[in-house]
Amino acid sequence: MKTMLKDVMLAAFALVLCAAPAAAEDVKAGDLVISQAWSRATPGGAKVAGGYLTIENKGTTADKLVSVSADIAGKAEVHEMAMDNGVMKMRPLDKGLVIDAGKTVKLAPGGYHLMLQELKGPFKQGDKVPLTLEFEKAGKVAVSLEVQGVGAQAPGDAGHSGHEMKKMPDHSGMKM
Repeated sequence: MKTMLKDVMLAAFALVLCAAPAAAEDVKAGDLVISQAWSRATPGGAKVAGGYLTIENKGTTADKLVSVSADIAGKAEVHEMAMDNGVMKMRPLDKGLVIDAGKTVKLAPGGYHLMLQELKGPFKQGDKVPLTLEFEKAGKVAVSLEVQGVGAQAPGDAGHSGHEMKKMPDHSGMKM
């Protein structure tokens, strides 16, 4: 009985490993570790895309992300989204993004992010989009964004593609 249970558990573990999406590899540059680099698929004709990732500074001094570049984009910038008097505003960080010593900065939807503009082609789910991050101390670092589904909210999230959407209640008669 123990052998059969062990075999079942081993098979279940193997199945979980096979079903899990492949995670992007961490990229190390000096004291920085860059992980979970991803983007969303873009609809045909889209000229902008966002890039998201996590930067951990394992060192004892701060570093700064000063620029980003990508061959697929005519222009790439580090941006932030923030509330200003009840209005969500997006702006480039012209002076860069500081990653303090011992801290982690997450670039994610609704906050800090990479803005890729003047796209030369669409991002398709499953693609890897190469780009270069430039840090004040760590220098230039090559990373690839793993393209998720159009509605993805995090790396490894397929978004709406491949899933049936549940029927939403009809609110057409509601007054606003």
